[in-house]
Parts: sequence; structure tokens; C-alpha cells
Amino acid sequence: MMKKIMIIFGTRPEAIKMAPLVKALEQDPDLEPIVVVTAQHREMLDSVLNIFSITPQYDLNVMKVGQTLSGITSKSMVKLEDIIQDVMPNMVLVHGDTVTTFSGALAAFYNQVPIGHVEAGLRSYEKYSPFPEEVNRQMVGVMADLHFAPTYHAAQNLIKEGKLPDQVVITGNTAIDAMNFTISNHYTSQIIEKHKDKKVILLTAHRRENIGQPMINIFKAVKKIIDDYEDLVLIYPVHMNPKVRELAHKYLGNHPRVELVEPLDVVDFHNFAKQSYLILTDSGGIQEEAPSIHKPVLVLRESTERPEGVKAGTLKVIGTKEETVFKALKQLLDNSYIYQNMCNAKNPYGDGQASERIVNHIKYYLGLINEKPSHFESAKD
Repeated sequence: MMKKIMIIFGTRPEAIKMAPLVKALEQDPDLEPIVVVTAQHREMLDSVLNIFSITPQYDLNVMKVGQTLSGITSKSMVKLEDIIQDVMPNMVLVHGDTVTTFSGALAAFYNQVPIGHVEAGLRSYEKYSPFPEEVNRQMVGVMADLHFAPTYHAAQNLIKEGKLPDQVVITGNTAIDAMNFTISNHYTSQIIEKHKDKKVILLTAHRRENIGQPMINIFKAVKKIIDDYEDLVLIYPVHMNPKVRELAHKYLGNHPRVELVEPLDVVDFHNFAKQSYLILTDSGGIQEEAPSIHKPVLVLRESTERPEGVKAGTLKVIGTKEETVFKALKQLLDNSYIYQNMCNAKNPYGDGQASERIVNHIKYYLGLINEKPSHFESAKD
């Protein structure tokens, strides 16, 4: 009899990283994937679902204007519990550290359904950085029965916290799996063609803790660097948050070499990243994706829960002070040695087979196979 695996996610980043896992589950004759989306991010989520040809069996559509964290949490949890009780899955899979992740895990725990946590073990150990993600992922870690850690470092975090070693699996990151579906050597776009003779800085900035003065500092530094280097163009897919959009247009609008664009779908974004010169971001996922496409990343945060990339040399955490951001950009633009070292750093995040490993370990946990599957060995490097 097929085992029911319920996959719960609600945001664009979750969808990107869970999509290759859904596709892998669909290919297994012993497992029945049941996709549930909260639609915590509506438009951006739908784009990913369309690209990967995923039709959710359940769509909670919880998003509303002015939603609060507690509102999303309570609404999602009540609706998810009803679905879990109706479906009675053999396992619930959640991803990462969103409000949907926490709500899904708690609903599963209350109904005594085993929980698999994809991208487990990331830690900053700073309660409000990132907020609310750091506490979300730690609380899910307390409830999870299988911890799918993307790297050796993440796995060690879990072991140090007292998780049983047999329940911690090093898989690599499913973000790398997703890029196997999206990157094309033949990709082009009007914006890329328009600026094909220039170096592209790709910017993403949207985190709650950066909204306000930190974001203003970032925008001022970026504008200054664009003004100083005539061969540069900035492409910034502006987040849907009204506060972010207001600041972006105030400080970066009406510049001939600044492209403020609507949020990009995953295919466009991955290919824009591939064709960029460097990436400036406060996002988490991009820190994992960039090593696969050999692009330097400057991280617009005070700390990162992805220290493997810093150790490998592909990431540099620079914070949000205007002068620091400007100097870090200038160094990469002026020093080809430092730039090439970051480009050529070894990818510590995966080999494109994380989803396959997760499926095999689920089957082992559920007693469908007898031989324990292997881990992502090179994650220890």
C-alpha cells in the first residue's frame, strides 16, 4: 500500500526548494505526495507552481492585506489540522523556517504524525536575526522526527542540540536540485539584452530587520557605486512589501542604469543570477544557489546561518552600513584576484541529488526499504 507524504509550504522560496522534492516523490511508486499550500505569498508562489507543473491538492489561500505573523500562524494551523485529520498522512514534510513551516509542524505534532524537516539545522543562535525565522526553525527542530540537514555544519548544529544522530540526514540542499530545472545556456531577456555590454549587479533586499534605515543605507551605497562606475547596471526585483517598494523608488528610481523590476519568477531569477557579475542580497536561498553558478555574494546582514559559504569563500557578510557596503562592492569591482577567488570557491551546498536522498531516507524510515541510504559525503569538506 502506498504511503501518503504530505508536503506543506506557502512561500516562493519554500516552493522553489520543495518543488524538486515533489517531483521526486511523484516518480516513486511506493509514495503518494499530497501537496498543501498555505499561499502565505500568493502571486510569487503561483508562479513557481506553474513552472514546475505542480497542482496542490489543497490550497488554503491564507494571504490577506496587512496580515500579521500571529494571524497567519493561527489561521494556517487550524486549516492544516483539518486536512491532516482528513488525509491521515504517514509523514508531513515542511521546509526551512517560515510561519507556514512552524504551523505545519505544530499541526502534525498535535496529531502525532511524523515530521520531516527539509533544510534543517540552520542556525544563527540570535533570537531576532533573522526574525522570525531563527525561532521558527529551532521550534520545528524540537518537533521533527527526521532532520534533513543540507550540510555537515547544519547536521552538527542538530547533534549538539541533542537530536539523535540516526534522525539527522545530510542531504545537500534542494535549491541546487531546482537549478537543474531552471538554468538555461540559451536564456535571454529584454533587460539583459539592453545592458549586455555592462556588468550586472543583482540586488535582493526585503528582510524585515532591514526595512527602514538599514535598507536606506544599502540603497544609498548602491546608487553611489552605480554613479561611480559607468560600466555597471543594477537590476533589483523589488519585493511586494509596500514599505520596500516605497524606499526602492525613493532612493533608486529614475536612474538610467537602475532597473527596478517586478519580482522575477524562478526561471528568470536563476538565469539573471547566472548572467550577473555579482550578487548583493539579504536573502538566504541565494547564498546557497550562487556557488553553483560561480558568482560572488555580498550578504547584507550582520550574521548568516550559512557559514559554509563564508568558509568556502563564496560569501562575504558585510552588514548594512552605507560605507561598508560601498567599500565591499568597490573591492570586488577593483580587485580581480579577490573577485576570481570568490567565483571559483567550491560549492559546499550540494550536488543536485538532495531530493533523491530525502525520498530514500523517508522510505527507510517508513520501512519500505531495508538498507540505510547514504549521506551527502562531501558536505563535510
